[in-house]
Amino acid sequence: MSVVVRLDRLLANMGYGSRREVQQMVRAGQIRLDGTAVTVADMKLAAAPDLRERMTVRGQKLDPPPGVVLMLHKPLGVTCSHKDAGPLVYSLLPARWRSREPAISTIGRLDKETSGLLLLTDDGDLLHRIISPKRHVPKRYLATLARPLDGTEVARFAAGTLMLEGDDKPVAPAVLEPLSPTTAYLTVTEGRYHQVRRMFAAVGNHVDALHRDRIGSLALPDDLAPGAYGLLGEGEVVAIFSAPDAPGDPGPAAVESN
Repeated sequence: MSVVVRLDRLLANMGYGSRREVQQMVRAGQIRLDGTAVTVADMKLAAAPDLRERMTVRGQKLDPPPGVVLMLHKPLGVTCSHKDAGPLVYSLLPARWRSREPAISTIGRLDKETSGLLLLTDDGDLLHRIISPKRHVPKRYLATLARPLDGTEVARFAAGTLMLEGDDKPVAPAVLEPLSPTTAYLTVTEGRYHQVRRMFAAVGNHVDALHRDRIGSLALPDDLAPGAYGLLGEGEVVAIFSAPDAPGDPGPAAVESN
């Protein structure tokens, strides 16, 4: 159910300016709804997804209303943080989006040297549903290794007995799909710190490159370039919580690119 909110509050929370600035835009005829200039800044309306198609601000289509879910192709060298030094993933989004309230945040993290599928949202409930350990949402990574696999890793990762350095309990069973002597898909259902890299380290190997290509049955589209993002629809959000049909199945991945 969509939340009913005042127009000036909605646009201020979406980063368009203060309420006073939004009121000034209304007086200047710069906000239009269904083709007609809005004349009342405190009018109440439903912040529904279709509002983006119905409203323009200064001649441009409205940004996604609250409840936005994004898929971003995270490039190497950027950090999933609001505060760390160096390039941040949020710098890949429109500047105004970084002033939204509630803020758009990453759903989990990929480290600076890992690329691939990253989800972001301003929906706190959805964020916690996806990262909750109780959900066991599968995440698949393509790992490029420093040394050839020795043939024992599939069974060792699947056993649920592998201990990582510094941890006091073994990792949950994980699925390893070798692609070549030095490349493999690894699907995990936990979110431990640097888990994939540490799992390979525990079996005497080193990850040279790491790329996440799928969460649940939601796959990173081949045509979504590094640094680009798209808006997810309801069907794509549902796919996050469903397991792939079979190894190698690409899964649904339609997004509205920006």
